[in-house]
Amino acid sequence: MNAPLSVVLAGGGSAGHVNPLLATADALRRRVPDVRIRVLGTAEGLESRLVPERGYELTMVPKVPFPRRPDAAVLRFPTALRSAVGAAQSALAEAEADVVVGFGGYVATPAYLAARRAEVPIVIHEQNARPGLANRLGARFTAHVATTFASTQLPGATRVGLPLRAEIRDLDRATLRPEALAHFGLAADLPALLVFGGSLGAQRLNQAFSGAAADLLGAGVQVLHLTGAGKDVEVPAGAPGGARYVAMHYTDRMDLAYAVADLAVCRAGAGTVCELSAVGVPAIYVPLPIGNGEQRLNAAGVVGAGGGLLVEDAEVSPEWVRTTVLPLITDEARLAQMAAAAAEHGERHADDRLVDLILAAAGRDTSTPDVDAR
Repeated sequence: MNAPLSVVLAGGGSAGHVNPLLATADALRRRVPDVRIRVLGTAEGLESRLVPERGYELTMVPKVPFPRRPDAAVLRFPTALRSAVGAAQSALAEAEADVVVGFGGYVATPAYLAARRAEVPIVIHEQNARPGLANRLGARFTAHVATTFASTQLPGATRVGLPLRAEIRDLDRATLRPEALAHFGLAADLPALLVFGGSLGAQRLNQAFSGAAADLLGAGVQVLHLTGAGKDVEVPAGAPGGARYVAMHYTDRMDLAYAVADLAVCRAGAGTVCELSAVGVPAIYVPLPIGNGEQRLNAAGVVGAGGGLLVEDAEVSPEWVRTTVLPLITDEARLAQMAAAAAEHGERHADDRLVDLILAAAGRDTSTPDVDAR
């Protein structure tokens, strides 16, 4: 009789790494009830709070960023990396790991190097269209590489999608819509526009939509605008036809926000793109104008499939809202076509697909529940 499967998950720092890690852990527990799961993370990242809250054991590994310029960090890097690899190797030995699953981030590199040294199979999941340094390194050590996007350039990679939290993966928008409308105080007979820019908000979106708020309300369009922590916007309270502009810093019920949305306008982080696509919400994606162009690549697939539009940050203004967003949010036929295309492109069961890869790497049974793994 086989001993219980032992899986070590490595990743953290941002929600982009932690959320798919936790979704995968939950799927492993659902598929293999006696699985033993340990998470490697850092003390500074979101995982230090979120992993224990979800009921998983967390082992801290020192944070070792790759040095990106020739300064004192280059000299410290080899010693710091050896220390982190040693900590990861001790954790693997203590857990009697059958497989290591990495999601990128600071802790992934030590985990991959420790697993290679200990001859423990490695599985990699890359969240973004453009892979990070840690996963580019780890992909050299394994044939078990999964990606969110088909365009991601990693050797031997298989597209599985992004593992999603259960409340998004299982979201039935039509069934939940009445509860969602009541939750946000919106009307059932008016189109609803969802605007959000992530936890910190997007100042460009905030200014453009607050500037066009009166026009949206006057056209009978209601708005749910998540402005970001500490960011306020001035908007009219409502319109004679009953349309309301609801501005909030954030919501911890994005499932309800997606359930009310006939159209979303947002940034193009991998999690945002994958969640909106999976649940069939058409979107206008406004990639961050800084960085390496990653967000543009994240949205390229669903936009190409007809489930979204891509707009440059510099184009976003109150006038753009009036001339582009307003005609679209009031075009029911086009929104229906975009919603269907988004849902067709999206992946709801990436968590089970990734678990299949993990079980195969560990030499275990990969039989999966009967799911519509589109």
